Amino acid sequence: MKKQGSDSSPAPVLPALPEPLKDLKIKYTKIFINNEWHDSVSGKKFEVFNPANEEKICEVEEGDKADVDKAVKAARKAFELGSPWRTMDASERGRLLNKLADLVERDRLILATMEAIDGGKLFSTAYLMDLGACIKTLCYCAGWADKIHGRTVPMDGNFFTFTRHEPIGVCGQIIPWNFPLVMFIWKIAPALCCGNTVVVKPAEQTPLTALYMGSLIKEAGFPPGVVNIVPGFGPTAGAAISHHMDVDKVAFTGSTEVGKLIKEAAGKSNLKRVTLELGGKSPNIIFADADLDTAVEFAHIGLFYHQGQCCIAGSRIFVEEPIYDEFVRRSIERAKKYTLGNPLLPGVQQGPQIDKEQFQKILELIESGKKEGAKLECGGGPWGDKGYFIQPTVFSNVTDDMRIAKEEIFGPVQQIMKFKTVDEVIKRANNTTYGLAAAVFTKDIDKALTFAAALQAGTVWVNCYSAMSAQCPFGGFKMSGNGREMGEYGLHEYTEVKTVTIKIPQKNS
Repeated sequence: MKKQGSDSSPAPVLPALPEPLKDLKIKYTKIFINNEWHDSVSGKKFEVFNPANEEKICEVEEGDKADVDKAVKAARKAFELGSPWRTMDASERGRLLNKLADLVERDRLILATMEAIDGGKLFSTAYLMDLGACIKTLCYCAGWADKIHGRTVPMDGNFFTFTRHEPIGVCGQIIPWNFPLVMFIWKIAPALCCGNTVVVKPAEQTPLTALYMGSLIKEAGFPPGVVNIVPGFGPTAGAAISHHMDVDKVAFTGSTEVGKLIKEAAGKSNLKRVTLELGGKSPNIIFADADLDTAVEFAHIGLFYHQGQCCIAGSRIFVEEPIYDEFVRRSIERAKKYTLGNPLLPGVQQGPQIDKEQFQKILELIESGKKEGAKLECGGGPWGDKGYFIQPTVFSNVTDDMRIAKEEIFGPVQQIMKFKTVDEVIKRANNTTYGLAAAVFTKDIDKALTFAAALQAGTVWVNCYSAMSAQCPFGGFKMSGNGREMGEYGLHEYTEVKTVTIKIPQKNS
């Protein structure tokens, strides 16, 4: 085991990093319903590509409305009163989640290699960070399974009143391509912890780890129909889940544009519950009194992590005027140190963007920055002769009205802006339709607390960035979404509260 950090501030112990698998075999490419593997009803398949070399990995069964109907029917049957899942002890649900965590740990190398090949994620990141987060999240939710309970209520009159926290029912869960396995676990773990059944649609770009998880879910011993996985496309499979009259809740992580469609579909169908974790354009505010080395590094990681493909990316960096030039200089120096290439190789620090569509969108936004007068300090174009690689890019002299300062780029493009006063930067930071995350770097506790209260975001970091954990609720203000995931707050999104009142002869205190 490798221990990271200093003696005075030790970091968690991380497992040693093995080599990725060299001849990974893709075993699971079919639709997973009722703990069985199915061909698509239509007979259609779709291709899955490696974004690092643009080569086809495999073909996967393409689910659409007919397959979603099958999956929902299976999930509904598994949720019936008297079913093995509904009669199972809550502690046993927790045991199954812990068993699943053990199986993910056992197959950590397979899953990390698959995530790197399928999604262009650095193998080291997938193995150490993503798989570590998945295991911890499963264990966290396992611990909650038998601790979700109601209350007795001292109601007026001769009544005995209590509340029950009941599972909602069949939950549709639509997950993104940027953190395929983490988002799969973030969705199923709290839902199963609370006793729901699920129909999961992984992103069409990255379905492979979700399908592999189907095999582990069956091996762990979850009853048939509790977890169903339907790979497919948003306008077909995703829309079928969102409009389905027998789906009780939808949880979605992805773009704000699609989030609106899902909420609209819920309103036009059965008013199913909806939680959304959507886009962001998060402000990162650096004061002149901040530790500059720390601020530069966190700002860099907060933007460039996973090729900038993070909803929480700190993509509007506001730097106080006295240190602006030095901050820009150090940020350029840091970005230029990157080694791009095959994400499976050691020493590579940046992999590819997910696909051609995202690749072209990012390059188009970079061009808009140049045309609108931002100063391109480094990068600014594609890299290599194959794969969807983009050079680490830094813009200075960015103004709030530029597209690169307003639109979610979802790529390795850092915008650095200048500010003079506290009131000014608070207004500018909040002048966005998004509200997912924000950060402030300062040694002044009064400033830190002022900004923690003033910034309109679901998460505010002080002197750090991207610090997340299964215990902490996560979600957005404004058009960055509704509801919360993770932590105790995240569990509330998967239960309905029922009030039960019983007439009694006489109440005593």
